[in-house]
Amino acid sequence: MTSNPYPLGLRLHGRRVVVVGGGAVATRRVPALLDAGADVLLVAPELTPALRARADAGRLHWVRRRFVPEDLDGAWLVQVAVDDPIAAASVSAVAAERRIFCVRADDRTAATAWTPAVTRHGPVTVAVLGGGDPRRAMTVRDAIRDLLAVRLAPDGIAGRPDASTGTTGGQQAGRVALVGAGPGDPELITVKGWRLLTEADVVVADRLVPGLLLDELRPDVELVDASKIPYGPSRAQEEINQILVDRALAGAFVVRLKGGDPYVFGRGGEELLACAAAGVPVTVVPGVTSSIAAPAAAGIPVTHRGVAHEFTVVSGHLAPDAPASLVRWDALAGLHGTLVILMGLKNLAAITATLIAHGRSPQTPAAVVQEATTGTQRVLRSTLGAVAADLKAADLRPPAVVVVGDVVGALDG
Repeated sequence: MTSNPYPLGLRLHGRRVVVVGGGAVATRRVPALLDAGADVLLVAPELTPALRARADAGRLHWVRRRFVPEDLDGAWLVQVAVDDPIAAASVSAVAAERRIFCVRADDRTAATAWTPAVTRHGPVTVAVLGGGDPRRAMTVRDAIRDLLAVRLAPDGIAGRPDASTGTTGGQQAGRVALVGAGPGDPELITVKGWRLLTEADVVVADRLVPGLLLDELRPDVELVDASKIPYGPSRAQEEINQILVDRALAGAFVVRLKGGDPYVFGRGGEELLACAAAGVPVTVVPGVTSSIAAPAAAGIPVTHRGVAHEFTVVSGHLAPDAPASLVRWDALAGLHGTLVILMGLKNLAAITATLIAHGRSPQTPAAVVQEATTGTQRVLRSTLGAVAADLKAADLRPPAVVVVGDVVGALDG
């Protein structure tokens, strides 16, 4: 007779959790561990770009090799995220000897712990175990999430996700949805975006999407890490386009999940054109863009009565003197409103110098918001003339949004 699992909420803050494997499964599981405050040790010869970005940012410790028993020294939990049953069994054997609970992605029956299907609603976390059936657990989880949302449809009836329209539901197939995931907080994805994500057969995800959204995917969903790490390894856009087209033509419902909004420096237009050329239908779901959300999260309105009547969003990924730059920095310097710069940290010193050279006062208030709307958000307030040096001293890193204008101090005091 099989006994029922004992449900338990683990308080992992500051405690060592070892994750063995650096592929798609680890990409899905690590964000929830980091959200719990765990001290994550990732053991793998190679990582996906999304995990590499977290390691480079100091969010976790990466050991670039295969697992050895000493990796479990001081561990409270181990998650085995490899598809090699022999390698997984060797890790779980060491865990058993040391009485450390072990989650196994390859074989639930051989594991001593299971990861439940989880939904989060503010301070409430609901974890569902389906008796070893992940699909059953996620079906129940989704119903609970719908109830927790307490959202009313136009007819006054509590809203719930529509029936699946992917291949798993059998209603439609072979299509793509470009979904904006918002600025970082997983609760800031739109209701429609989340619904389509729960229906997806394939999810092609950028580096900046909220990791907890990936943790809630069905276990049979194919996750493609299409991370574009600035100035580091990345997939060519043409390759991403081809993945969307190929999976859709094979009959899958593909969600292209992007941080922020698909059409705000997200190259969503290029992906739509590639799909259209191949005859693949596309749905576009706008997302909350960081160009507005990041300043708001830092207490900065991009417009304010009597202070700024306009705001401009610009990409700073190219230096002002770069031949390929399409930005008229001289014209921007003459505006009185708010300037929001995305992807501009590397070139910030050149950008600020150019704005000042064309007439913008070096005393203009400026701010940098790193990882807005997340638990690791940081805000630096400065001036246009000093912000580049202050940024370096504070060791702020991408993703970050730069705000220039009097609105930076509009709500102070």
